[in-house]
Amino acid sequence: MEEGTQSKKTVFVGGIGEDVDEAILYENFSTFGDIIEVQLPSAATNPNQQTEAKHRGFAFVTYSSSADAQDAIDNMDLNELRGKVIKVNLARPMKTPLQLGGNRAVWESEEWLKQNLKPLANSGGVQARTAQQVTQEEEAKEQSDEAMEE
Repeated sequence: MEEGTQSKKTVFVGGIGEDVDEAILYENFSTFGDIIEVQLPSAATNPNQQTEAKHRGFAFVTYSSSADAQDAIDNMDLNELRGKVIKVNLARPMKTPLQLGGNRAVWESEEWLKQNLKPLANSGGVQARTAQQVTQEEEAKEQSDEAMEE
């Protein structure tokens, strides 16, 4: 199955309460079609803190058909689930680190320029190479002049 097709069958369910688990989601969303999978990403758990949330407040429900997913969106978006209004829409694929910046090149960022920009003379470009060659030629001439004087 193609990734694009899979994403059109998966809905994002946001704003769910702490008391909601996979079974509750399955029960409420199965009325719209056959569910392949219910994912409820868990929060990082710390055994020392029992008050910590069990999940991150959102879930993904994958249907067997995109029509079923659309029915779930149409019927459940901005409805109440266990006392909380939920947001339901098509799930989008996670962005990779390269995509997080959008379509802009990294050097278009002001912060990157401030951290990485060097003055042109220090950049190693044509001007710097020319200046370095002149300096090397002058040093070589001074050495040969000193050798002749001795």
